[in-house]
Amino acid sequence: MRKIAFYTSVALATLAAAPVVAEYPEKPVEFVVPFPPGDLEDVLTRMIADEFQATYGVPAAVVNKPGGGGGPFPGAVFVANQPADGYTIGSFVLDIPIVGPQIGIPDLAEDPFEPLGIFLTYPFILAAAGDAPFKTMEELAAHAQDNSLVVGHFGAGASPTEVTMATQEAFGFEWGSDAAFDALDCNTLASGDADVINTTLQLVQPCLDSITPLATVTEDRIAILPDVPTLGELKPELELGTWNGLFVHKDTPQDARDKIIAVAQKVATSDAAKELSQQTGALIYWQTPEEAAAQIAKDGATLGNIAEMNAN
Repeated sequence: MRKIAFYTSVALATLAAAPVVAEYPEKPVEFVVPFPPGDLEDVLTRMIADEFQATYGVPAAVVNKPGGGGGPFPGAVFVANQPADGYTIGSFVLDIPIVGPQIGIPDLAEDPFEPLGIFLTYPFILAAAGDAPFKTMEELAAHAQDNSLVVGHFGAGASPTEVTMATQEAFGFEWGSDAAFDALDCNTLASGDADVINTTLQLVQPCLDSITPLATVTEDRIAILPDVPTLGELKPELELGTWNGLFVHKDTPQDARDKIIAVAQKVATSDAAKELSQQTGALIYWQTPEEAAAQIAKDGATLGNIAEMNAN
């Protein structure tokens, strides 16, 4: 009996001395958006943060870390350098996992992230003025044989811009020139600053009746524009959408991942998300970690092919 009592007391003492592992989450959580506030990824990530706070009872906030001329990559570097504990979550556009490891940023070189899921495809479109002498991509290509067309975009290197420039080889024409704009809206076309613009649908919705959407730069058609084909429908080599998803460091515990995913999936499939989709044309959905990883691999190959097309 003395032996049993001795070993029992030792076991109890050992358990008392063992560190208590707190259940995730026990402290504030940050969702890092590497862009200024206000765009679709920011709106949806704030919805996810609010639901996370309501579900788990800890503060959850969106932190905007725009990179200026460095694009979204400084924000990604910030997330990469935080502890892999699920308390810092990246809300990242596709360029971070696909382009980030290839552009010489040491903290991103080994692709430190894994996807929790993808929840948004931006409603990018190619559009012309309503009185343009072309109404389709094929008509644009024919018109461009004898006319110099200016195409406006958000900046070289961004995936929608790369797809836009690759239309030259795919459709057999050349843009007369291209230019980056801070804003690509109704005024850009009305003023004649560009003949064609690559922009998001919500920026031209106020004048949708007076412009000509030529194609969408999405994998699926936009519900608001059911008769407008995707570029991928017209030219399969251009099938690419610009998406946003949630990412964590590769060493993040599975329990933390599961809890973040549960909230994000709930938000992405909610009535509020459906309403936002109807208002903006954004494609809002939920892809699992496995589906997201497959999407990244597929899009990485597509962007590689598009880069070769643009190098020709």
